[in-house]
Amino acid sequence: MLSCVGIILLLCSLINISVTTLVEPSIWPEPMSITYKNESAVKPISSQVVWKTMGGDIDTLNDLYQRYSKIMFIHPTPDKDSNNENNNNDLTKTIVVEVKDRSEDYPKLETSEYYELKIEENSSEIYLTADNIYGVIRGVETLAQITVYDFDELVYRTPLVSIQDKPRYLHRGMLLDTARHFQPITYLRKTIDALSFAKYNVLHWHVVDTQSFPFQSQTSPKLWEGAYTKNERYSTQDMISLVEYGRKRGVKVMIEFDVPGHQASWCTGYPQICPSTSCLQPLNPASEDTMPLLQGLLKECTQIMTDGQKHELFPYELIHLGGDEVDYTCWNKSPEINEWQKQQGYEGNGNEDTYKYFVDGVSKMAIDLNRLPVQWVEVFEHFGSNLRKDTIVHVWKEKSTLDGVVKAGYKALLSNQNDWYLDHETTSWETMYNNEPTSELTDPSTASLILGGESCMWAENVDISVLENTVWPRAAAVAERLWTPMDKMNVERAADRIETFRCLLATRGVGAAPVKNHYARKAPREPGSCYDQRRL
Repeated sequence: MLSCVGIILLLCSLINISVTTLVEPSIWPEPMSITYKNESAVKPISSQVVWKTMGGDIDTLNDLYQRYSKIMFIHPTPDKDSNNENNNNDLTKTIVVEVKDRSEDYPKLETSEYYELKIEENSSEIYLTADNIYGVIRGVETLAQITVYDFDELVYRTPLVSIQDKPRYLHRGMLLDTARHFQPITYLRKTIDALSFAKYNVLHWHVVDTQSFPFQSQTSPKLWEGAYTKNERYSTQDMISLVEYGRKRGVKVMIEFDVPGHQASWCTGYPQICPSTSCLQPLNPASEDTMPLLQGLLKECTQIMTDGQKHELFPYELIHLGGDEVDYTCWNKSPEINEWQKQQGYEGNGNEDTYKYFVDGVSKMAIDLNRLPVQWVEVFEHFGSNLRKDTIVHVWKEKSTLDGVVKAGYKALLSNQNDWYLDHETTSWETMYNNEPTSELTDPSTASLILGGESCMWAENVDISVLENTVWPRAAAVAERLWTPMDKMNVERAADRIETFRCLLATRGVGAAPVKNHYARKAPREPGSCYDQRRL
């Protein structure tokens, strides 16, 4: 039986069942705790709701209320009319928001997202309480998901519920690659909207790679000569505005610069930091310009001057430094690098030592800038417990590798490619949903070192023509795995809810593909309801 509020209301109108039989709201991701105060009743409200923040206005919340009034109330209800019982003052409800910490500071890794939502039968008020504004953002999204329009009565209805909710993991992200194909800043904003709808809290921005460097650097201004074209670039102001756009939606931006490999595009503007003009990567350790360029690039991500004001361009305390897939071929071919390795005393193990020189060097730069370095799992495979202990290891290979990382005492993020890579088009939402981060740990006490995880949208074969329907709704399955308590995860029960969530995304303008497709990106093959798209 479908749990979708919208479907039930639609069926009610078709088979003349009273809307008072509405029992279970559909919420994605499923909350930590939910109680139905009255399983046979719903609460009618009009679109003329009043938002009230206890203790006075907060700018971020005022912006939130305006946005969600448009999201929740897409069908205007008639003006209040004392002669119409469906439009009297009893339907105009106040959403009372109480927030303990009124700060609008940028959220951190440890920032709470806890909220409580209460909708009671004999009250003109809906109550939302949260630890801070970011918990309010999550609670308002939940309220929006359970507020449904009744086309017969021309009012909105909500179930009578009491919800206590918070995420299981602190870091719940999606990687978006904008180097293999440029994704316009408008689409990045749209992606952040969708992430917030699914209660993700991180956009991992893989902004540059071998193919292109669209990022404007003030310390090394020639770097973005490596962009595909001048039109396919991100200015400093673009990035500042995107980070603030995400903050207002509870989505932090984690920037990535992959070092020392995956950086051939850097050579266009600064050929001296590369091994040669014909063999471009990994970075050239022998050049006196390489490390200062990296230092300046990381420093401007944390300290930047614009309009005479000092900003943190990317305030999130996690910064991704890559470190994966380092091919030693160009180092072996370079007499300059070979000589440098000898001078450093790296003979006999020169390439491994050079690799570690970069891994340790950029990690120290990040730490000195009050950032936590995140690096792909290859750094652990190569150097094990010799890595800095404050390194966060990002596991993208087999999930079994996670066990060794946390047993060695390192904090970790999970994105194992077989289950959470969105560019794997035949990986089903069920596979993504069932990927439990702790399932292969040999010591349960190490589970606390898992900070969370990410779905990954690598873009070798993706641009804006297919981005949304490749990502959604499958990314929602990862979102629930990272949010909802493990004991409440159930793929059979989730099947109807993810159908509902896909249609909610579509209603909000997100091009999510049908849930039952065997391949991502496929459109529906025949006419029919959003809630009943056939398998392709």
